[in-house]
Formats: sequence, C-alpha cells, structure tokens
Amino acid sequence: MQGTVGELGEFGLIRELTARLPLTPAVELGPGDDAAVVKAPDGRVVATSDVLIEGRHFRRDWSTAYDVGRKSAAQNLADIAAMGAVPTALLLGLVTPADLPITWATELMDGLRDECQVAGAAVVGGDVVGGDAITLAITALGDLQGRAPVKRSGAQVGDVVAVTGWLGWSAAGLTVLQRGFRSPRAFVEAHRRPEPPYHAGPAGADLGATSMVDVSDGLVADLGHVAKASGVDIDLRAADFDIPAQMADIGQAVGVDPLVWVLSGGEDHAIAATFPATVQLPARWRVVGTVVRIAGAARGGQVTVDGAPWDRVGGWDHFAAH
Repeated sequence: MQGTVGELGEFGLIRELTARLPLTPAVELGPGDDAAVVKAPDGRVVATSDVLIEGRHFRRDWSTAYDVGRKSAAQNLADIAAMGAVPTALLLGLVTPADLPITWATELMDGLRDECQVAGAAVVGGDVVGGDAITLAITALGDLQGRAPVKRSGAQVGDVVAVTGWLGWSAAGLTVLQRGFRSPRAFVEAHRRPEPPYHAGPAGADLGATSMVDVSDGLVADLGHVAKASGVDIDLRAADFDIPAQMADIGQAVGVDPLVWVLSGGEDHAIAATFPATVQLPARWRVVGTVVRIAGAARGGQVTVDGAPWDRVGGWDHFAAH
C-alpha cells in the first residue's frame, strides 16, 4: 500500500495491521474490542515486556521492517520460554512518525506475526500513537500448562550449567555491520533475526531445570543474575563452548577473540539453565559449566571462566554508551 501512516490515519492503520493477523486456539477474543481475551487454563499467566527505540535497538539502514518485527517478537517470546512456559500472545504498542511509509508498518506487523507463528503464539492487539521516533513496546504472554515456573533463584551447588541455541552469532553479526559489511550473511542474519529455541524452555522445565534464563545481555551477565538470585556461584569451562570456524575467521579478521562474543555477546536469545547432575540431557543441551560455591564469596553471585574472573568486555547495559 502506498502513502504514509499519517495519510492513512490511526484507525485506518490499525485496520490495516490487524487484518494481517491470524489467531490461535489460545485466543478467545482477538483485536477489535477494548481488550483481547487469552485463555489461561491453569489460572496463571506469564507476562513480560520490552521497549525498542529506533537508533538504540535497531537501525533501518541495517534491518528491514520485517527484521525488526521478527526480532522484537523473538526477544519477548524467548523470555516466556525461559520461564518454562509456552508463548500464547503478544501485544504491540507502536509509536510512529506521521511520514512513516505504510509499507514499513505493515512489514513490521508481518515480521511480528511470522515470529509469533514460529513460537505458536498470536498478536492479539495493542495501540498506535504518533511520535517523533519509531518506538515499539511489546508485551508477551505465556501459559505454564500446569508447570511450576522455572525461576532464576533455584540453582543449587553441584548442578550442571547447560545452554541451547546460538551464542555469539548476533554479536559477531553486529561487529560485521559496524564495519560496513553485510557478510558472512549467516551472522548478520543472526543479528537481524535471532532464532530462540522456544520449545527448549518448556522441555527444560519438564527435564527438571532448577533455574533458567534467556540470554539477552550476554551469557556471563545473564548467568550472573541466576547466581545472585540463587546465592551461588557459577564456573564456566571455555573449552566446552562451540566456536564455528567462520566465527573464528571473523574474529581473526577484526582482531576480536570470538570467545568474547560467545560469553559476552547478547541478543542471540539462547536459553541457559541449571540441572541436577543426574539428569540425562538431550543432545540439544550443551553442558558448559557447574554451579559451585567460591570460598570467601559470602552471598554468591560470581561467574568465573576456568576458575578465573571474566573481565573481558561484554554484557549489555542500556545506560552505557554504545
């Protein structure tokens, strides 16, 4: 559709966007009323939200509107999965300049819709307002299906630490983009459209995960949240991480140790979890460390690598200069 969102108007834009959205069996009432109705069979709803701002979280010269839609949905739906829940619904709050092309908005919605379909969820509503910069406020909902939520606070000394999904790919892709390149494409696409292992969250809960976290800000940083919440320490083994040859080649070309991307790069939305050592983990889970108690660490909260503090650059801080 030609034209701008300003020419189409608020309600015209809403009609255009919601017309693109299918529903799922979990949605009793979708867009079009004062609020959506999403089923919660066991009486509990898992909810999370994120805000993305153009120039801070995405760039239109690096990512298409479709990419932005896929990524913004993925980072929220991954949080739901990391609680051991199944994603069910997503709501979008969209702030848009009046001169934004309608096609950008519709392609954004297509990306949100398609990522939700990967996770088994649906976009069920939201709001549209005018503003100076494109801003997305995303809320995602999930269903525990009778499971207890897997919190960050359950890790126990002696548990193994395991991860599933990609690690370091998004950070490597961002480094490539920052240097003005668009390849290797696999890593650039991993930054533009992460692929969280949604089904691994509920599956991990069923396996007996004692804690779980979505890796959004970097593995060491996010496991630090688990260690602090659980009152334990975590030691990772560098040799147990898989560093693809092509990632190593990128690191050599730009002068970066790829292990920094793996341990400190964010936005891959892999899932990290702790399990009792007796649990037989499927091949999709890679054991990379152990929950320990470091002598002299009164309250826990430390994450070490091969027994030493990790002091390399990494971890996302929204209020740091980037």
